[in-house]
Amino acid sequence: MPRTSLRSGPPSPATAAGVLVLLLAAAVTGCGSAEQAGAPEQAVADPAPSGPATDRVGALFVEDTGGARVCTASVVHSPGRNLLITAAHCAAPEGVPLDDLVFAPGYRNGLTPHGTWPVTAVTVDPAWEGGQDEDDDVAFLTVGPLDGRQVEDEVGSGAFAAGLGTGQEVTVTGYPNAGEAPITCRTRTSARSATQQRFDCAGFTDGTSGSPWVTDAGQVIGVIGGYQAGGASPDTSYSVAFDAHVADLYRRAAAD
Repeated sequence: MPRTSLRSGPPSPATAAGVLVLLLAAAVTGCGSAEQAGAPEQAVADPAPSGPATDRVGALFVEDTGGARVCTASVVHSPGRNLLITAAHCAAPEGVPLDDLVFAPGYRNGLTPHGTWPVTAVTVDPAWEGGQDEDDDVAFLTVGPLDGRQVEDEVGSGAFAAGLGTGQEVTVTGYPNAGEAPITCRTRTSARSATQQRFDCAGFTDGTSGSPWVTDAGQVIGVIGGYQAGGASPDTSYSVAFDAHVADLYRRAAAD
């Protein structure tokens, strides 16, 4: 199922209706490309079990869980205990942050066991705002509290990590739009280029952009996005390489 990258162009107002148009026209998703079609023993994603590591991953919606489901996001540790990570093309298509996003960690079958958390700020690189370069396809989202609690107090968090390189064993969990529960895959990262990394695992279809790549030590070292907005078919997925540039963006978001 081909997926086109989001178009560059002058900013336009971000509304729920605009999200629906983008979903239909540009397939804002997290597929990967089958660059090794026919390769033996390719990994295939499985249904993700409930549990602490999975419940800190959630679905992004517009306005509420009855609105458009956009992508996947996850909680990363921050001093404010209120920070998410996803792909920039999910939270700021065409460079413009979306209004009224909400995060539903652990979302399953229409249920929100950990509540829905309003996104109050979107942090992307200025270069993404200006031109949507695939090497800047990372976003950090600040969410507001619920009943006096921060999202990290509710579900825990992964640890943002940069500079680890490729060849890492990771678990990737995300929300395909075609289903009502997350999928997961354990796989190994490899390099696509000096600025992009990849993994091979079938099943990461529309909706899984922003899915975190988590090491056994709980470090988030990638999110589905980057090259081809994450990939052109479900078998291979991509991420921006988390380097010093992404680390600077994280520190800026965590300090706000």
